[in-house]
Amino acid sequence: MSDTCKGMMNDAIKPLAWLLGRWQAEKGQGVYPTISDFKYGEEVEFFHVGQPNVQFSFYSWNPETKRPMHREIGFIRIKPGTNKVALMCAHNFGVSEVQEGEVTENRLQAETVGITRMSFAKDPETKKVSRIFCRTDDELEQVVSMETSNTPMTEHLRIKYKKVQ
Repeated sequence: MSDTCKGMMNDAIKPLAWLLGRWQAEKGQGVYPTISDFKYGEEVEFFHVGQPNVQFSFYSWNPETKRPMHREIGFIRIKPGTNKVALMCAHNFGVSEVQEGEVTENRLQAETVGITRMSFAKDPETKKVSRIFCRTDDELEQVVSMETSNTPMTEHLRIKYKKVQ
């Protein structure tokens, strides 16, 4: 974020202020019925530039090899005058989605309302994703569940980040 934008938070995103910053974790846990369990590290950043949205990026890596894994970028918007939120996400494996839900004092919960994928994305097809963020002090937990064309909604990722900036 440029120095000229610091401190110019748009009133519309003040309910998301608790998310802002850079968060990092080394011990994420991935599970799913159709794959082997795995560990991952991840850095997430939530920031704003004075507009009525929060931009985010997720960068995960293999904790043993340090090789990059999943990448995700997007935006969070709030419906004016409500606690309703929308997350617009683009994933590096060819899926884009919109999730909608609610934000409270230290919790954001959302679920996919629309999803598209590139024509040559690998199967199985992702049908729905739900995501929960919950902050306690300088710790942020994220739990992601996923439904595919082969598997009903099931927890997929769980990670606790520490605030680093």
